[in-house]
Amino acid sequence: MLHWRTDWSRGDLRETASRVAALVARGLEEHGRVEAWIDPDDEVALRVATWAGLRREGVMRGGNVIEGTHRDLVVHARLATDLPLSAPGGFRALLNSFLPRKRAIGQMLVRDRAGRVLMCELTYKPDWDLPGGVIEVGESPAMGVTREIEEELAVHIPAHRLLLTDWLPAWSGWDDALCLVFDGGVHDASLLDRMVREEREIRAVRFCTLEEIRAHSADFTARRVEAALASLEGGPLFTESGRPLPDS
Repeated sequence: MLHWRTDWSRGDLRETASRVAALVARGLEEHGRVEAWIDPDDEVALRVATWAGLRREGVMRGGNVIEGTHRDLVVHARLATDLPLSAPGGFRALLNSFLPRKRAIGQMLVRDRAGRVLMCELTYKPDWDLPGGVIEVGESPAMGVTREIEEELAVHIPAHRLLLTDWLPAWSGWDDALCLVFDGGVHDASLLDRMVREEREIRAVRFCTLEEIRAHSADFTARRVEAALASLEGGPLFTESGRPLPDS
């Protein structure tokens, strides 16, 4: 592994990037990996690293000590086995390494014949929530929410049409995310009898009225449920924390 530093703040950026790319190529002749550690506030260095073909890999928290204070470092790297940038796959992989990514959560609106909504009491937070969970990388959201329900409740409920996309702002240590609520259809209340809870995550599950949901859920969850129900009748398809965007 070869570690190197250079001054990227002077001169033409593209010329600097070409010089850095040449250094990287030279390093990869003898090493399987070349990496750069960059101050996250140094936008010039970050841009040059990308133009030089170094993929962004993540943030090394507290990786640099300046005057006794730990500072983060952004890690960029290139492997000898990486496809050349001239190849479509190589260039796409470079873009994919630094373009923004957003977490996706799949949930399902499952109702009984009385119009109540299936809600889960979770072990890791006090609020009740719709069944579902985080979608895995490369997984279809519709397949992901069905998988989550099978894992947590041991029943197979196929996801039907998308009812709502709800954007969740960053909150309490979580990055922002998109919550996709799918229609799970109408079922007999006896569906509960077939469920086997994953007890590490699900404390209880029941069909709830809107009044019960408002009493036992976070306010944004209650708003999301109401928006998803409204979508069944042609209501909002997109909300932000359960709130529709204002009309123009």
